[in-house]
Amino acid sequence: MTEGAYAEATTYTERRTDGLPGLPVLFAGIAVLIGAGFLLSTGKDAAVVAGIALIVVTVIVLVGLTPVSPGQARVIQLLGRYTGTVRRTGLRWVNPFTTRRQTSTRIRNHQTPVTKVNDADGNPIELAAVVVWQVTDTAKAVFEVDEFEAFVAIQAETAVRHIANTYPYDAHEAGQTSLRDSADEITQKLAEELGLRVAAAGVTVIEARLSHLAYAPEIAQAMLRRQQANAVVAARQRIVEGAVGMVDMALTKLSEDSIVDLDEERKAAMVSNLLVVLCADRDTQPVVNTGTLYH
Repeated sequence: MTEGAYAEATTYTERRTDGLPGLPVLFAGIAVLIGAGFLLSTGKDAAVVAGIALIVVTVIVLVGLTPVSPGQARVIQLLGRYTGTVRRTGLRWVNPFTTRRQTSTRIRNHQTPVTKVNDADGNPIELAAVVVWQVTDTAKAVFEVDEFEAFVAIQAETAVRHIANTYPYDAHEAGQTSLRDSADEITQKLAEELGLRVAAAGVTVIEARLSHLAYAPEIAQAMLRRQQANAVVAARQRIVEGAVGMVDMALTKLSEDSIVDLDEERKAAMVSNLLVVLCADRDTQPVVNTGTLYH
């Protein structure tokens, strides 16, 4: 799913409408209610009617008072039509006939459940991710999807599955991207893909990182043995490369310093002995030659 596929259905974007300061309206309303109470206390018919009318109008006006907490926003609708979003904190006053839906704009964490999927090689693995996200467009969050929290949760799991299917668990050659060895690149890819998926809901992904990664239990032991075998092969390869270099250095040094003149057969024997000593996985037992070099 791409951003373009979602954008076709997008019809709302957030626009600010912070209304009026609420404290002056509150104090004015209290003053009017006090005056209305005084009119009612006179007992005169005209005064009583005026006092009741003032109370009704004042109460309707005071209904428009809307408190906005830090990290919260109010999405305003008038007769079902979106009119704007109040983000300025404090007591604000808006049209009393509107509905005001509170929406959190704080940074949130979402932990996906541990999911069993197949990696690019078809091996069953378990993985989970932590997604850090925030609502940046309240209009899209409220009107473009049913429940944006559930939308983010489902899209996060979908993105994790797709990433797992795209890359192998282990790299099979130098420079290959893998889930285990390329954490930074996988994190970037996951955040980019998830960001495209949740953009239609007015959500921005701040970070997305794998929090759990392991082979599925049914193949964990086999894969552990394979990893150990690969480690042994790599270590042996490094040892052989070093041993060959040391043998070459020894032969070159003997030739340059004219310490001993060896024919090809003696060189082959010396190379064989040195490689056995250098590459053996246990201590070798020396054999002292009490004869000549050739006997």
